[in-house]
Amino acid sequence: MRFDIMTLFTSLVETVLSESIIGRARAAGLVEIRTHDIRDYSENKHRRVDDTPYGGGMGMLMSPVPIYNCYNAVLETMKDKPDTKRRVIYMSPQGQVLTQDKAKELLEYDNIIILCGHYEGVDQRIIDEIVDEEISIGDYVLTGGELPACILVDCISRMIDGVLADKECYELESIASGMLEYPQYTRPYDFRGRTVPDVLLSGHHANIESWRQEKALEKTRKKRPDLLNEDKGKEK
Repeated sequence: MRFDIMTLFTSLVETVLSESIIGRARAAGLVEIRTHDIRDYSENKHRRVDDTPYGGGMGMLMSPVPIYNCYNAVLETMKDKPDTKRRVIYMSPQGQVLTQDKAKELLEYDNIIILCGHYEGVDQRIIDEIVDEEISIGDYVLTGGELPACILVDCISRMIDGVLADKECYELESIASGMLEYPQYTRPYDFRGRTVPDVLLSGHHANIESWRQEKALEKTRKKRPDLLNEDKGKEK
């Protein structure tokens, strides 16, 4: 899969997505991530990309022109692949909140182009012109779309074949499995008087699995009961 990130801060995005698992996946050719500086496509001699909003108001708004020029330049790099299945996403607090199911849905695409807003956002006309959907990482506002873009790329990329050692690495995790993950322990056996549950030392795989399921359900009921469907039938 190829990600193209249109941003004013390419170094920020590159720093985050060049480390750890995603960095190794890029080096191995499992994921292709390209960053594009929107300023490079400004038609202003000072590389200006923003202006005051019509109608007044606080702050500056990103102009549609350099964004559109940047978008066309991205498409030009893939003109030899006309059948590419593509999705253009704008990271915005007004968008659908990112979930694991949404990330799985986006795995269907060959190319995802991500627009990172800044200042007070972007001109509505560029959203209407090129954006397929808006995605939010939560009900709060950040100074720009770069960190949300990195989160989206990470969330999708780790499910691509070969990025993690095995599908089990993400399918049995919290949220992905439909419940929160069971508690996990490593050495030392005794940490400040807190010891590892005996069942995990038993070597009895069926008992361990049963314990893990029980604890996962217990943790989900306590921390995220909204993930469970136990009471939905009772409402009828």
